[in-house]
Amino acid sequence: MKFFNKLIRNEDGATAIEYGLIAALIAVAAITAMQNLGGELSDTFNAVDGQLNTANKSTGPAVAPD
Repeated sequence: MKFFNKLIRNEDGATAIEYGLIAALIAVAAITAMQNLGGELSDTFNAVDGQLNTANKSTGPAVAPD
């Protein structure tokens, strides 16, 4: 809370605004990167799932040893 009070009383408002804009830009870049990575990761897991299902169907069910 002291940080925000000090920030409000700070006469270098332009500097505070610049830091805020930089933080916002970094946040937007991080969100964009994470969305792209998430899409690629989802595609990879779906491809692996499809290959595992295909392999499982071709080998048949596993039989437990007696």
